[in-house]
Amino acid sequence: MAVECTGRQVAITKPLRTLAEEGIERIGKILGKITSAHVVLTAEKYRQIAEVTIKTRACALVALCESTASMESALRDALVKAESQATRYKDKQRSQKRQPKQEKRLEETGVARSGRGGVAVAKSAKAGNTNGTANGKSHTQPAIPVTVHSFPARVPIAEPHIVRSVDSVALRPMTLEEAVKEAEFRDRDVFVFRDNEGNVKVLHRKRDGKMELIEAP
Repeated sequence: MAVECTGRQVAITKPLRTLAEEGIERIGKILGKITSAHVVLTAEKYRQIAEVTIKTRACALVALCESTASMESALRDALVKAESQATRYKDKQRSQKRQPKQEKRLEETGVARSGRGGVAVAKSAKAGNTNGTANGKSHTQPAIPVTVHSFPARVPIAEPHIVRSVDSVALRPMTLEEAVKEAEFRDRDVFVFRDNEGNVKVLHRKRDGKMELIEAP
């Protein structure tokens, strides 16, 4: 597939483009069909920054790395990071397919416990009916099995999984318009940046799709 390359204060040379295309091709073999791939190379003073964004129908991966040595080194590190993310995502998908659903586990637990309850109720019913008499003779009524459904008192709650994200923070000062475009491009609901005066600001996408600007005091 075609890889979109953008250079900011950097010329996209043929070796850099070839390196990007080969790396994304390897990642495509892990994830499957890639819908879009974008590589952004930025030079800031002594820093060489490479950002790789890969999207499929099921997920979106963003890898950002920087190097003081060369742009090729930064791009190579970003591709390795993106490949590692793709491998972890694929392993997670496989593990989720192997595990039974939570509802099925709860249902099996309830059936296992209800078996003992049904026997106990049946025995109790049998014992209570032995005292009944008719025409001076004792008659034992047949026990009717009753199934009692029991459910676990507490459903286990999954531990919150916190992941540190550097892709929601701008590495360079930018205007509000640039920050909005960058947040849309990175597909982020929260984006933190500094304006040209060094003030920290936060863009937050609300439920209605509008972007809300939060300025730190």
